[in-house]
Amino acid sequence: MTRSATRRPVIGVPSDAKLLGHHPFHTVGEKYLAAVELAADCMPVMLPALLDMKSGEPDISEILDICDGILLTGSPSNVHPRHYGGPNPREGMLLDEKRDTLTLVLIRATVAAGKPIFCICRGFQELNVAFGGSLHQHLEEAQSLEGYAPRRDHREDKTAALDVQYGPAHEVAVEPGGLFEGLLGQRRLTVNSLHGQGIDRLGQGLRIEARAPDGTVEGVSVMAARSFAAGVQWHPEWKFWENPDSQALFRAFGDAARESASGMVRTKSKVLHGVGQ
Repeated sequence: MTRSATRRPVIGVPSDAKLLGHHPFHTVGEKYLAAVELAADCMPVMLPALLDMKSGEPDISEILDICDGILLTGSPSNVHPRHYGGPNPREGMLLDEKRDTLTLVLIRATVAAGKPIFCICRGFQELNVAFGGSLHQHLEEAQSLEGYAPRRDHREDKTAALDVQYGPAHEVAVEPGGLFEGLLGQRRLTVNSLHGQGIDRLGQGLRIEARAPDGTVEGVSVMAARSFAAGVQWHPEWKFWENPDSQALFRAFGDAARESASGMVRTKSKVLHGVGQ
């Protein structure tokens, strides 16, 4: 595909499939689209969670022909536990199997194609599951980890104002020598926290980039990726213009998408995956 030299990279953003009233809709939160547009300086394009009528599967090759990178968003819904061998979900847990069908395949295909992918909250959990990992369905009930602070409740107070829900919640410790330390230039960040699930077994080929004080994995990268491929459990899209760390993450993602759009695929380097990786 020939692109204009002045055309911005296209970032595909998979949608949630949900009922609004009596009708099915495919939706993406505006804050994610705004972060792609303004923080990554790319063109966001919503991807509906639809299947090819003949194959019954999403047309991943067509998506990757159009998109220079993929952003996976947060969502009120969760990955269905059948995808990681977990117990049946409790009554009332929100699921979105249409989104699962698209994203779990799309993640692996995007990384294999050498295109950048940035995964946030639910997307972070999808990334882990796509690489064979598992999730705590109720993180606040999980056993505390040896050597870390007691397990905390990472959920937000849904009765509070949005600025409180998305406000600073806890520090994360950035692992030395990794992608995040290279991009952010520091070993400690303060992040928000709005998640009830979290990583249990780490997916194969993923590197831990950051942890909360209770040991909960808060950031990962894909070690063998040829481009930016990372996820965070927190929400860097929220008021990104006020947070230099969020801006740095989206800028790195956007820069990788520009390389992808120009036909350049970056090989694994110190910048991407840290010294000695």
